[in-house]
Amino acid sequence: MNPSTLLVRPFPEVVDWLISEYVWEAADTIPACWPQHPHLVHEIAVLADQRRRAGHALTSDALEEWHRYSLPAFTERVKSRLRNHCEDGHQAWPANGRHTRHMAEACRRSRDESFALDVAAVRPIEDRGRRRPRLALVDLDTGEIKDL
Repeated sequence: MNPSTLLVRPFPEVVDWLISEYVWEAADTIPACWPQHPHLVHEIAVLADQRRRAGHALTSDALEEWHRYSLPAFTERVKSRLRNHCEDGHQAWPANGRHTRHMAEACRRSRDESFALDVAAVRPIEDRGRRRPRLALVDLDTGEIKDL
């Protein structure tokens, strides 16, 4: 596969190319259920675009960076995010329960209340009945203080 056509070709061909050209260890492979993982779809698109752009560069510097940084970082993120969850077939999203609780109305209300308390704690001092120092300019010839 010609790397310059990575984004023109369908995603499955990009993934096939990555696996066949760059994966040696089984633990480094992209799982077959990758289309069911939105985070992988986004990461693969970025990786493919970076490789395409590196292939169009006038020097090999961008390709070197892609091989040295982009590809290994992608591989590590895939391993750390999926761990062994989809080794024997796709599994449901492990964080679904936490996400559901996070989106629940009671949790949203609690976050809003915490935010309001934080804002109240840092509002200007004069709003709480005390004056805070003010910024002003002093005319050095007359000694007159001019508010900003």
